[in-house]
Amino acid sequence: MIRKAKAVWRGTGRDGGGTVSTDSGALTETPYSFRTRFENEKGTNPEELIAAAHAGCFTMTLAFVLQGAGYTPAELDVEAAVTSIRRARGFVSVGRL
Repeated sequence: MIRKAKAVWRGTGRDGGGTVSTDSGALTETPYSFRTRFENEKGTNPEELIAAAHAGCFTMTLAFVLQGAGYTPAELDVEAAVTSIRRARGFVSVGRL
């Protein structure tokens, strides 16, 4: 099974802007920019999407593990965070559940 996403960027890094889309249609030309990524402007960014993927993957995996042990979870509520840390040669992203 292959899942695809597409990103399009126009302009410079600081002043440009882009969109992300998924083949499923869950995201369709969803805008992102320098301001949504490195400042507090409302909108999505790659780190937020990675955090959502981690939280979704973890909760589904935990549900399978619990089911295998004979338990049925009523609800699994997980928050994941990805932090971008500026380094001398660019940024490093660090995630945690």
